[in-house]
Amino acid sequence: MEQAIIDLSKNKWDWMKERQLDDLSNLFHEKAVFVHMGATFSKNEEIDVIKNGSIIYKNVDIQETSVRLIGTTAILLNKVRLVAVVGGNEVTNPFVVTEVYVLQEDQWKLASMSFTRLLAP
Repeated sequence: MEQAIIDLSKNKWDWMKERQLDDLSNLFHEKAVFVHMGATFSKNEEIDVIKNGSIIYKNVDIQETSVRLIGTTAILLNKVRLVAVVGGNEVTNPFVVTEVYVLQEDQWKLASMSFTRLLAP
C-alpha cells in the first residue's frame, strides 16, 4: 500500500507539471486544502492556479520519500528540490512537501498538500 501512495504522488507531480487538470481534479478531495508559501487554496483554487499558470511546475527532484499509514489515512513526506515559475520568475526551492491521502470507496484522494521551505539546501 505504501508503494501505491508513492506512485500516486509521483503521478500527481507529473500531472501538475503537464497541467492534466482532469486527473488532478479526480485525485483532489472536494474538501482538500493546499498550503503554499504564503497562500492557502481550496481544490478549485489550486486547479485554477495550475490552469492559469500562476504556478508552473517545471521540475521536481524527489530526494527522499516516506509514508505513514494510519487506518484509512496515508501521510507522505517528500523532500524535494522544486523548480517552478511563480509570478513570471523561475525559482528553485528546497521543500518538504506533506501530502495527506484518505481512502474513500477504494480510491485514494489527496486531502491536503503543504509546502514547507527548508532553510538549508
